[in-house]
Order: sequence, then C-alpha cells, then structure tokens
Amino acid sequence: MSATVIRHVVFSGRVQGVGFRAFVHSKAERRAVGGWVRNRRDGTVEALFEGPELVVRELIAVCRRGPPGARVDGVEEREADAGELALYESRRFAMLPTI
Repeated sequence: MSATVIRHVVFSGRVQGVGFRAFVHSKAERRAVGGWVRNRRDGTVEALFEGPELVVRELIAVCRRGPPGARVDGVEEREADAGELALYESRRFAMLPTI
C-alpha cells in the first residue's frame, strides 16, 4: 500500500468547454480520490488530488490524455497541503466554481 499524497495540478491546452472537468471528476470518483477540480479564468483547469500515491499518479496520467475533444499541452504538478484541500471539506471529489 502506498502513502497518501496531496497533489496540486494545473492542466493547460484545450481543457475548457470540452468536458474536461467532468472527465476529471468521473475518473477521480471512480478511484475514490478526494479533492476538487475547477476552471480558472486564464483558460486552465486546476485540480487537487488526495489519495494513495500510486492511484494519484495513475489518475494524473489519465488526465494528461483527457476526454475526446480535449488537448492537454501542459501539466504543472506540485505537492500540496491539507490547507489547499480544505477548499472543499468532503471526502468526495468536488467540482468547484471557476476562479
């Protein structure tokens, strides 16, 4: 069993208006990963994933491909902390409003 991690990820490219947030939400819930996803006004999609390291790593890899119609050109990834996770205090994965 791998350690629990919290990863902050920003996806750029054609990731808005193509169902990318719903795709991330579905894939995260299917893997029982906590966290959230939201659009940003700059055209990127931001996500926070909490779960076993191997599962989170796999989820990020799946999101790099995205749904049909999306094109992920860049992925910025870093460690995050519980304070960032607190934007949404649920154990389920959430879609947050655009910032």
